[in-house]
Amino acid sequence: MVSPAQPAAAMAAFARMVKGQVRNYSAPLDMAIPASKQKYIPSSGSYPKGFLVSGTHVGVKASNTKFPDLALISSETPCSAAAVFTTNKFQAAPVQVSKKTLQSRQGQGIRSVVINSGCANAVTGKGGLEDAVNMGRKVDECNGLREPSTLVMSTGVIGQRLPISKILDKIPTAHANLASTHDAWLTTARAICTTDTFPKLLSRTFTLPSSPGRTYSLAGMTKGAGMIHPNMATLLGVLCTDAPIDPSALHSLLKHAVSRSFNSISVDGDTSTNDTVAILANGAAGGAPISSPASDDYTAMQDILTSFAQSLSQLVVRDGEGATKFVTVRVQNSPHYESARLIASTIARSPLVKTALYGRDANWGRILCAIGYTQGVAPGTVVPERTSVSFKPVDGSPVLKLLVNGEPEQVDEERASVILQEEDLEIVVDLGGGEKGEQGLGGEEAVYWFCDFSHEYVTINGDYRT
Repeated sequence: MVSPAQPAAAMAAFARMVKGQVRNYSAPLDMAIPASKQKYIPSSGSYPKGFLVSGTHVGVKASNTKFPDLALISSETPCSAAAVFTTNKFQAAPVQVSKKTLQSRQGQGIRSVVINSGCANAVTGKGGLEDAVNMGRKVDECNGLREPSTLVMSTGVIGQRLPISKILDKIPTAHANLASTHDAWLTTARAICTTDTFPKLLSRTFTLPSSPGRTYSLAGMTKGAGMIHPNMATLLGVLCTDAPIDPSALHSLLKHAVSRSFNSISVDGDTSTNDTVAILANGAAGGAPISSPASDDYTAMQDILTSFAQSLSQLVVRDGEGATKFVTVRVQNSPHYESARLIASTIARSPLVKTALYGRDANWGRILCAIGYTQGVAPGTVVPERTSVSFKPVDGSPVLKLLVNGEPEQVDEERASVILQEEDLEIVVDLGGGEKGEQGLGGEEAVYWFCDFSHEYVTINGDYRT
């Protein structure tokens, strides 16, 4: 005999199951972009000359029956290239293969980047390495090249082999569909998404001091929403420019930019196995090559690339899994930049800080605690009697002081609640100068960008593989 409670329990279980399939905090099953994220999607772009892109459906994951999951970025001419890779000791096969390709080519003669989503090809042994090599080789064949000239990236679940035959069969299709339109760039950016709720694509134009009348373009796409913390994160990025830059200069420019952008963000403090940010420069817009760090062009390009990378990387934080807040933490008046950066990073990774922000609780004690336990900070950097903490609203209204020179303020909890209801927030930590260091007395500043921790983050990562 069935008791009245049994059907009710069964219906409740079914309702929970259905509810679990509707994730308002992550990519919807139909890949529709949430209304709150539509503002981050560019409706047009200014893309670099000589670059062609495509996004193609392969079905790397069996559940993906129609959405693009293979991205191809290709230059019509050979490029200078550079990349920054994950520091995780379990480096995925595509990371190892791309490193080898760049080293063997000495950053020259790179033509393409091929990326699959749906499977990370990480911790897959010799077979995984062969798969990554074969992906690059197939693209090279389509380009009519014999030497390895393609960088390979993968993203998705760790520990599973790629359906390599399906991918190799579709690479010629991806090559045939290469185009330079805005729609092609946007489709390509979508093809590298996993739990992202929106494709992350930016472009801009710029000039250089040596050629003020010449217009250059810079475009970039990235992906990432979880397992995000440098160095680096489950994060892939490809930047392309038609400016002429020598390989050695390109590497130093990228390294500087990444340290202040992709390596200054955090979603959950986890560093992945696949992280790669690469840049290709084909020089198609002409002009004198950038080579010397002492040149005005190099200095200008460093500022342009760093600013661009910061804007692009911040989109990753805005799409953090389950995130409801975009938080900037600014640590200022430190005797050393690296100490300020370590403190900012520690605050950004603190689960207690992140959960307090999600709960809209102005619990500055958690921020102070994170400052105090930061490892590796130079002696004399953190002095309690000189340390101040405040919330800076994004609307331009006065800062809300929480701690001033080690003394707690009488916090207006009602105003704090209003500030914490906003999506964007800035936390300012003033170290008050510290002791005189190699770079002088105080004055150094580091910035980090991170998001809060919500119930939804736990849910999405509790059943990620299913």
